[in-house]
Amino acid sequence: MPKLRTIKLNSKEKRELRDIRKKHPKAYMRERAAAILKISKGQSPHYVATKGLLQKRDPDTVYTWLDRYEASGIEGLQIKAGRGRKPAFSP
Repeated sequence: MPKLRTIKLNSKEKRELRDIRKKHPKAYMRERAAAILKISKGQSPHYVATKGLLQKRDPDTVYTWLDRYEASGIEGLQIKAGRGRKPAFSP
């Protein structure tokens, strides 16, 4: 049976994620911070993805958020510049 993925956060990291969850202007950052906080409280990433957020997510997506947070911190949760569809017509 696979091992349950968890993350240990210190008080500064928890405070920072709570602030992002409450006040960040980008909804995707609030959602990702909420997911990381729930995982740190002992919920499995799979449960958080399927039942723990407002919108159901693919579990692989939440695992990716967790990996990126562990590697880069808050910067890892942000969408990098240059991602997404490029304009078809440039004026």
